[in-house]
Amino acid sequence: MRPAPMRRTSVVLATALLGVGASACSTAATSDTATTSDGPIQVVAAENFWGSIAKQLGGSHVKVRSVINNPNADPHDYEPTAADGRTVATARYAVVNGIGYDTWADKLLSANPNSDRTELKVGDLVGLKPGDNPHRWYAPDDVHKVIVKITADYKKLDPSHAMYFDAQRKKFEDKTLAPYDELIAGIRKTYAGAPIGASESIVSPLSDGLGLRMRTPESFLDAISEGTDPTAKDKAAIDRQIASKQIKVYVYNSQNSTPDVQAQIKEAKARHIPVVTVTETLTPAGASFQDWQVRQLRHLKKALAEATGK
Repeated sequence: MRPAPMRRTSVVLATALLGVGASACSTAATSDTATTSDGPIQVVAAENFWGSIAKQLGGSHVKVRSVINNPNADPHDYEPTAADGRTVATARYAVVNGIGYDTWADKLLSANPNSDRTELKVGDLVGLKPGDNPHRWYAPDDVHKVIVKITADYKKLDPSHAMYFDAQRKKFEDKTLAPYDELIAGIRKTYAGAPIGASESIVSPLSDGLGLRMRTPESFLDAISEGTDPTAKDKAAIDRQIASKQIKVYVYNSQNSTPDVQAQIKEAKARHIPVVTVTETLTPAGASFQDWQVRQLRHLKKALAEATGK
């Protein structure tokens, strides 16, 4: 699930964009009707982890569609369809990750302009740019920033239901996300500074949020995440860390497991270092953001307890 080092503009993408662009004029009247009606706010999210949050914050006053909604789809190099373009063209609100993670979504937005549409780019919200770590749904503080922003945007788009959206946010943060926040706080309190290893950069924001110490070289994490070959020097450094048990837990993204990563997993298990799995998108299909994250955090907490005796 990784892009090639040089991204390509596919025939499928070009066809989708041209097809939607050609139909934009013919659907302008219906688009105006759709975006000014008293019905629910039409929302499109590039990825289902943001879509899950957007849906729960909007409740009965939004209708959310996530473009990436299949655990087997790669958000990095997804090829949009004409149907995706139509969804974007009629949406009043769009949530994309940005930071170079879903450039196809930016192309869809620009190819299907809508003056009535509000766009949230998570990277812009948190002050990051392409080249920075894009996996912000694994950064607890950034997740809460997104929650605040989506709620504020919903209130602007549908001010008559502002109190409802405030109540949805309060319920989501105080109750729905309570197990998620409690696990994060508990891991940080008990295991702060614990050294871990990882397969790729998706784990880094979570490690930072939990106060853990990432020992894997950043250059290796980035190489695996970006689909390039890691250096022999980095692989040797990780081998030494595992062989001498300098890490307490090894965390890997099962949706991007290369031969190098599989070799590290095998060696970590041989050294009785607990191995924890995370995924890039919601799993299983249809899971909520909080259920997915809580399940993974519980596994990580159990592994840390096993490795440290705490």
